[in-house]
Order: sequence, then structure tokens, then C-alpha cells
Amino acid sequence: MTAEERQHRILALARHEGRVEVSAAATDFGVAPETIRRDLREMEHRGLVRRTHGGAYPVESAGFETSLARRESQNVADKRRIAAAAVRLLGDAETVFVDEGYTPQLLTSMLPSDRKLTIVTASLATAAAVAESDDITVLLLGGRVRGRTLASVGSWATEMLSTFVIDLAFLGANGISREFGLTTPDPAVAAVKSQAIRSSRRRVFLGFHSKFGANSFCRFAGIADFETIVTDTGLSAAEAHRYSLLGPQVLRV
Repeated sequence: MTAEERQHRILALARHEGRVEVSAAATDFGVAPETIRRDLREMEHRGLVRRTHGGAYPVESAGFETSLARRESQNVADKRRIAAAAVRLLGDAETVFVDEGYTPQLLTSMLPSDRKLTIVTASLATAAAVAESDDITVLLLGGRVRGRTLASVGSWATEMLSTFVIDLAFLGANGISREFGLTTPDPAVAAVKSQAIRSSRRRVFLGFHSKFGANSFCRFAGIADFETIVTDTGLSAAEAHRYSLLGPQVLRV
């Protein structure tokens, strides 16, 4: 098997499982762990994966995006901590935009039940999670529903969102970097997120550490557009400080 063939299979494995482990891949392919590490270094250089201790995560791109079902099975404990820390930033907000994605969906389930809130979202899953609450009014953006994420996109969604003035927006991304800001694979998704940025007074980013340093196809915001970034301790303190120099407070939980 050539290095190119092996790297192609490693990438397929990473995308199917959500992560690839160096030791397991070395055993599966019958090569030394250092060979897999070299493969992962080359794949990271090409923007296909993001290396972590002992393995790598696939980087989402214009041609590849993880499904919502896959996201719901990965790093759930970390995502719950991130969501819990983010919801404490609610302050006196009465109108809240909640982005598509599993971590924002978790945040929605943690919103206080003793106050009136209006939630604006493009996510069917998020809307369903709080629709029965007596104290939460849910406004679901219209448009075409994307099968992988169960979220609406298109001109109906962006035009509806443009008519609102939102106190606080909780947003995610497929990638976040100091060079390119926040990115996502689909231009239609980027358009909804961009409008959420324009329509909101305050913005909080929440996301797992593997998203940092990764870049996808469509840029929708800069780091300085956010007052706070919430992630897990997988992002080093030094790297968190570098992001904070661009404007936002960075919380590692």
C-alpha cells in the first residue's frame, strides 16, 4: 500500500469514526506508529485533519461535513461543560439566537426556566427541545432544511433574521482560526450565521477545542466580533491567550 492510499483510508476512517488513533491505525495498517504520525502531519498540512495528542480529528471542508447524529456521539461530556459555561453568560438577555449544532442544542436545554425568553433558531432539533416550555417562545427560521444538520438556510431564513434585533447570539463554527476567523463549509449556512452576527448586540462562540486552528470554505465572522469564546481545556492556555489578544474573553472549562 502506498502512502497516498494509506492516507486516503486514514481520512475515510477519521470521517466515519470522528477520530483516528495513532496506535489503532498502526495496528490496522500494519505499520509503525511513526508512519501514521508522519501521515497525519502531511494530512494536517493539506488541511484534511487536525492533530491532537495520540491521534487526529477530520477537518470539515466544502466537500465534507459531519452529520448532527455523529456530533451527538462525540465528546459529549466536554460539550456539556462548554454549554453550561456559555449559558451562564446569558445576563439580562430576553431575545437569544441559538445556532445549529449539538453544543448550542445542549445549551438550549440548560436555559433558565424561571424567566421569559424568546429563542430564535434555524435548528429544528433546538426548536423541538424547548417548544413545550411555558416560558420560552420559539421562532423557527424558515427556508430549505439541510438533511445533515436539520437546520434551515436560504433567503427566507436570512430575511426573517434581518428583521430582528437580538440581545445575545450563541454561535458555533466548523473552524475557528486567528488568521481566517470563523468558517463553515456551506455558503448558505454562512449567510445565516453572518446575518445572526449583524442582528445581535452580543455574541458568544462555543465550540470544542478541535475546531481551533481549522479552516473551512466560507468565512462568516472575525474573532473580534465576539465578546466571549467558550471551549474546553484541550485548547492550551497559551493559545487561548493569543485569541484573547484579538478582543474576546476566552473561557476554558
